[in-house]
Amino acid sequence: MKNNINIGLIDDDLLLLEGLNLLLSTFPKLKITLSTTNPENVLEQLITLDPFDFPDVLFIDIKMEPINGFQLVEILKDKYPDIKIIILSSYYQQTYLGQMVKLGVSSFLPKNSSKEILFEAIEQVNKHGVFFTNKDQELILKFLQNKKSQYKEDPVFSTREIEVIKLICEEHTNQEIAEKLFLSKRTVETHRQRILEKIGAKNTVGLVVFAIINQIHNIH
Repeated sequence: MKNNINIGLIDDDLLLLEGLNLLLSTFPKLKITLSTTNPENVLEQLITLDPFDFPDVLFIDIKMEPINGFQLVEILKDKYPDIKIIILSSYYQQTYLGQMVKLGVSSFLPKNSSKEILFEAIEQVNKHGVFFTNKDQELILKFLQNKKSQYKEDPVFSTREIEVIKLICEEHTNQEIAEKLFLSKRTVETHRQRILEKIGAKNTVGLVVFAIINQIHNIH
């Protein structure tokens, strides 16, 4: 079992990329396994990486060429639905944050974040799948309210579904949830799928964000 956290860095600004490499290298627990200024070749690089070096967390900028961060996230999430992505960008706005959450991003940080916040975000995303500050949660909630929510209106959950949501948020597998709730694995899979359909989420990150915003799950 590996002890380090593998990190991937994608930013078309070479100076910022080298600075981020240098900063993250000061944390012994982190290992940079992918670093590129070309967002177009990220998927190719991930495919060729040794599985042991596959990034646990990816940092992606929004404003890049020839494809931007939004496009890259969509491409990566299509190939790797559960990949954990942190957006590190100068464009820290409510609209960007909301759009990225809809795409299944695990965290969104401004580029002037302190190294302590960066490391905390990496650890939380690696451990829990998401990292959102109180300010982030307020911005996300406003975005969802302005858009009348990306989720279907007023989803109603059974007591069992709430139990499943909480256990999913705690990173339990379908088999572990089945054992804890004395259910079959197939039944848990059915619950998971119905929950995703009710809230309109595409993946586990979307489910966790919904649970946090609606105070079903607390990561702090």
